[in-house]
Amino acid sequence: MPIRIRLSTDGLPCFRSAMTSFWHITMPWGAIHPNTDPAWNFERIGLEAGPLSQWLFSGLAEAGLPVICIETRHTKAFLRAQPNKSDRIDARGIAQMMRVNLFRPVHVKTLTSQKRRTLLTARKLLQEKAIAVENDIRGLLRNSGPKVGKVGPAGFAERIREPPTACPIWPRSSNRCSRTRQAAPEFCRPAPQGLTIVRGDENCRRLMLIPGVGPVVALAYTATIDMPGRFRNSKAVGAILGLTPVLNESGESRRIGRISLCGDRMMRTLLYEAAQILLTRVTSWLKAWAMNVAKRRGQQKAVIALARRLAV
Repeated sequence: MPIRIRLSTDGLPCFRSAMTSFWHITMPWGAIHPNTDPAWNFERIGLEAGPLSQWLFSGLAEAGLPVICIETRHTKAFLRAQPNKSDRIDARGIAQMMRVNLFRPVHVKTLTSQKRRTLLTARKLLQEKAIAVENDIRGLLRNSGPKVGKVGPAGFAERIREPPTACPIWPRSSNRCSRTRQAAPEFCRPAPQGLTIVRGDENCRRLMLIPGVGPVVALAYTATIDMPGRFRNSKAVGAILGLTPVLNESGESRRIGRISLCGDRMMRTLLYEAAQILLTRVTSWLKAWAMNVAKRRGQQKAVIALARRLAV
């Protein structure tokens, strides 16, 4: 029976069947007994990956239901063949995928990795806001004439205190802007909770032995990989993070293009930054290997290759 899961207005999960109308679950996940209740006799339950898939997957799995999280792009390509789109049609299509084994399962991270990922996401949000505040200060000053220019964090507060001649109210506004800017470096540092997790995790401490890898990169890597046993070999990690080139082959033509850019964007960005630091500030055999790649293929491709090597 095709079923599509939604959330009701009161936050409770509700299920929609392609054969019947809506009905709501007012009981907690633990109150569901699939072994005794004939209404919950399912062979497989297909759950499309999305914002609520982790919560729904954990709840259904704790209830003892055979739930499988499936990949979104593969599901979209399968459902695109249908001329019409609705909740009823999508539920029927996903049920057909599960029935004929045309789905592609997706790994759902553990609760520990989800908590670490939440911590890193909050840090990135604050970091982006701090950069936006600095850029806005530069834009406000530029409207009055002066340009802040290239200046470090220590000299930025002194530079913006200089009163522009065309903006008499700036001295009163500069105090608030400078206080906001002084708090920006705190957003870029790892949170105390993150440092505590890194110190207590043996895998994070081992990753930090690699030149260019700090606590943020180590914490993000362990949260992204989660369970190393789900990879066939280490080379598959580069493809999962979107650091491998795309192959376009048809007939006699064979073209290797840019990297795929699929997977975790935050982890890929952190690996790119770590590769740049390793290539410019650290002396290591990895740097020597990347410099040889840069001589043959260029600096940009050398950084990508080094980031992929750090991942695997």
